[in-house]
Amino acid sequence: MKKLIPFILFIACIGFAKAQTPLANGAVISLFNGKNLDGWHQVANDYGTDRTLFTVEKGAIRTYAKQAANSTQSFGALITDQAYENYLLTLEYKWGEKKFQPRANDVRDAGILFHIFGKEEVWPGGVECQIQQGDTGDLWLVKARATVKEETTHHNYNAKGTLKTIGSQETFNRFPRSFCWENYGWNKVQVLVKGDFAQFYVNGILVNEATDMKTYDETQKAWVPLTKGKILLQAEGSEVFYKNITLQNLD
Repeated sequence: MKKLIPFILFIACIGFAKAQTPLANGAVISLFNGKNLDGWHQVANDYGTDRTLFTVEKGAIRTYAKQAANSTQSFGALITDQAYENYLLTLEYKWGEKKFQPRANDVRDAGILFHIFGKEEVWPGGVECQIQQGDTGDLWLVKARATVKEETTHHNYNAKGTLKTIGSQETFNRFPRSFCWENYGWNKVQVLVKGDFAQFYVNGILVNEATDMKTYDETQKAWVPLTKGKILLQAEGSEVFYKNITLQNLD
């Protein structure tokens, strides 16, 4: 999202764990047909003049294909036309070479937001599975809250950790994980969502988990379960490719 990390972390992020690929046996649908962006629409902020940041190339979605490296460019969001609930979302991503102002000197950054709500923009309300060099799999809460399992010494994710509720109705809130499981080249990210519960997997490893995801309902003046919404892919000043985007129904 916004945290800055030296590029060396992208090279040095190494860990060892047994693969924990999520289990799902429902019908699988493709969210991306490999040819065009049917089923999706784009929005962008006003950093640059070009609002078309996502294009299709050789069976993959590519960000900033036509923009000159190091130029000032908008951040963008590619949003599904439909809302979804109870699914296993799977996609692959890899970084391109180009970076852009105002993040040309920062680590490469993108992300997956789900259960989005409110105004459709680059950072709408919702829950994010971070895609960033050194931090893929971090949990961000945008105008939302959730309960996480915290390893209290370093305040990051631990499957056997202590339960902690984080988030607010106004701001961004980040919850990290212990290791970076990103590889050079293509990486697989899976987001399993069941009601107000979510797990993030990076290359088959469970790296983060959120329970009791909620949004604040102004009408009720209370926090209510966040269980469905559209899915969003980010472009945040870095060339990135997305492919093989599928959704498996958990019902």
